[in-house]
Amino acid sequence: MNGPAEQALRTAVRELADEARTVPGLAERARARGRRLRRRRQLAATGGALAALVALAVPFVWLRPSDPGPGPAAWGPPSAPAESTGSVVPAPTGDWTASPLTLPGDWLLVGTTSTGESTGDPVERGYALDRTGGRYIGSDRYDEVWAAPRGGVAAVVDHDRRTELGLLDLASGEVRWVRTGGRIMTPHWSPDGRRLALTLMDKDSGDLSLGVLGATGGWRTFPVDDQEYLCTDQCFFTWTRDGREVALQQTDPTAPRSESEPHARRGVQFFSPENGRPTRLVPVKGDPAGPWSWSPNGRQVVVKGRQGPQIVEVTTGRVIGPAPDADVAWGADDRLLYRDRRTGEMVLADLDGRELARQALPEALGLDMVLLVAPR
Repeated sequence: MNGPAEQALRTAVRELADEARTVPGLAERARARGRRLRRRRQLAATGGALAALVALAVPFVWLRPSDPGPGPAAWGPPSAPAESTGSVVPAPTGDWTASPLTLPGDWLLVGTTSTGESTGDPVERGYALDRTGGRYIGSDRYDEVWAAPRGGVAAVVDHDRRTELGLLDLASGEVRWVRTGGRIMTPHWSPDGRRLALTLMDKDSGDLSLGVLGATGGWRTFPVDDQEYLCTDQCFFTWTRDGREVALQQTDPTAPRSESEPHARRGVQFFSPENGRPTRLVPVKGDPAGPWSWSPNGRQVVVKGRQGPQIVEVTTGRVIGPAPDADVAWGADDRLLYRDRRTGEMVLADLDGRELARQALPEALGLDMVLLVAPR
């Protein structure tokens, strides 16, 4: 398993080889540029494409091995300790790629990818589920393979094509490359599967933009004023559960910031994917991983907080309690699907921390891989 420090080191070395940075003459410009470059390094260190496991045609969320946070033993109110009462499902035998892999809570594994940080050769094999063919298509040609939860397409990233994103047709193997004009962080599929939200960084200026790419065509970028909508540390655009807006976590400009701990947040700012305009701010002081971090009724959300994964009330920002992981899929009947970072198994639990089901995964799906899940 590759730790965050090792990934950050590899990213830094890669960036030094990619480009030489200039130092602006004015102090104010230097401070602004320093903040942007720092943000960019941290974005890259989170996987070169970070947040709220994530969707195409149906929303999905990405389950990845980032900050562990509190484990199951620390999850749940003191009066109701976590307990395991559910069934245990063994890993599939034989060729697991020959048919769709169903997960607890009526979820489906739609793909798996590395974060592109591996120094090995060849690149770790990524998989995308072709629902029409009923099987997983594997590829080690790309550094990252972000499978769609429904349909026959996946977004692919090649680190030799830093300012492009590919749309891979699973049936034909053909790729349509789209020039984005900026470095791409993690691509996030919209809940309806029709669009990708891309977090873009300008190579020279470090300026932040929101990119919106249609699955079948259409490409637009919207610059974001990072003075007014300040985001440092780990900054990335994700979708809301209804797919009508994209979200960007916001740094608290009044709070002290340190390299040794996550930066304090003032809330989550939403933007329109139609025109890039800001729409609303909610006092959620943490980072949602994707559209399925939000509860089905939209009233709560699981975030990566400063004290670990938390469940937060959206309208007030009140912390309801700890969560089992920052990357969960919040399903019907308030059931949370997440990956146990100790064993690699998938776990379905209720909001009190009681396990309802536990399922082992194929050995090929190691803890260093990002898992993409979607409703069946």
